[in-house]
Formats: sequence, C-alpha cells, structure tokens
Amino acid sequence: MTKEEEITCGGGECGSCEGGCGSCGGCGTCGEEMMHVEIGHEIPDMEVKAYHEDEEKKISLSDYRGKWMVLFFYPGDFTFVCPTELEEMAENYEEFQKLNTEVLSVSVDSVEVHKAWHDTSPAIKKVKFPMLADLTHMLADAFGVLIEEEGVARRGTFIVDPDGILKGVEVNDNSVGRSAKELLRKIKAMQFVREHGGQVCPASWEPGDDALTKGLDLVGKI
Repeated sequence: MTKEEEITCGGGECGSCEGGCGSCGGCGTCGEEMMHVEIGHEIPDMEVKAYHEDEEKKISLSDYRGKWMVLFFYPGDFTFVCPTELEEMAENYEEFQKLNTEVLSVSVDSVEVHKAWHDTSPAIKKVKFPMLADLTHMLADAFGVLIEEEGVARRGTFIVDPDGILKGVEVNDNSVGRSAKELLRKIKAMQFVREHGGQVCPASWEPGDDALTKGLDLVGKI
C-alpha cells in the first residue's frame, strides 16, 4: 500500500466514497484510520470547492503538478490574525507566481462565507489566489492540522514541489501569525537545492549566498 492509498481510506476498498475513495477525507466504513502526509512523500490528490475569481470552482491538488504549491491553512474567516496573514500573502502573490508557485489558502469555511469575507474585508479584497472550502475537514485532517474539538485548522503551511512531493512544513499555534517573506525565502532555497544536486542551503540562505556541498570533509569545520 502506498502513502497515498493509506491517506485515502485504505486504497478505495470500501467503495463508499462518492467520487472515489479519499473524497470524504476518511470514513469509518473500511476501518482504516486516516494517516497524515509526511515530508519526502507524495501528497494525496483531493478535490475541494474553492472561491476564486468571484466564482465557485472545483480544484484538485493534482491540477498544480508541474508547479510549486503552498497550502496555507488558517482557522477561519472573519477573525483577527487570519486577515493579516492572507493580506500579506496577497501582497506577495506576484512574487510567488514569479517562482512558479501557486498559493491555496484553506479553512473550514464554505465558499459562500469566503465570498462574503472577500466582499467586505479590505484586506481580503486583495486576495487573488484560490480560497479552498474544507467543509468536511478532509484536507485539515490529511495534513495533520485539524483541531478536532474546535473543528478548525491550525496555522499550517505546506510546501509541495512540482512532482507533488511534500518538501516543507510549518505549523504554528493559532495565536501566532506567519511571515510571507520567510515563506518566499524557503521556497527559493528549496528550488535552489532541487536545481543544484548535492548542494544544501545553510541557515538564512538567500539567493546569491554561498551554498554548501555535502561531504565528510565539512564535518567539524563549520
């Protein structure tokens, strides 16, 4: 069984998920527990509704194969810290696109609530990336950020490479917001490493800085 099959309810054996196994985000019928995604493994393909370009759309995570992707989980619309995060992501959206990176924000709110927030909030009006509606908690559960007793997601950021492999994870307590600029830096570092096999990026690496070449000759010299 592959990692993806484990995440999607045991590989479809129960046959009870509409639209294919995994579309429900984990059921009790087949007796398989939902397993979370892991760094270095392929993420599962899931389809969810989204608010994007003033329309309701259906989006599959596999739609973005060939691009880098950021899944940006947050607790909820019409809150306090969340609009500051999404506004900063929106203000840097062109920079993400220059890096061949798509941003997908995710909360447990519906498409209708996303639209209402987008229509009324000065900060959220700036958002041009898809706002995913994880009403069934499928994504939050699969990515391990669901707070079950509250029914909301933690502030989780997941960086996925063009092959669908999870490369980076950041999860914060919901009282602490994240930095779009630091996220951009991480993506640049990950892209550098992908393009320069055998090299790795030291702390706070920025484009133009020296990288390191892995090898025993460096041990004890840094």
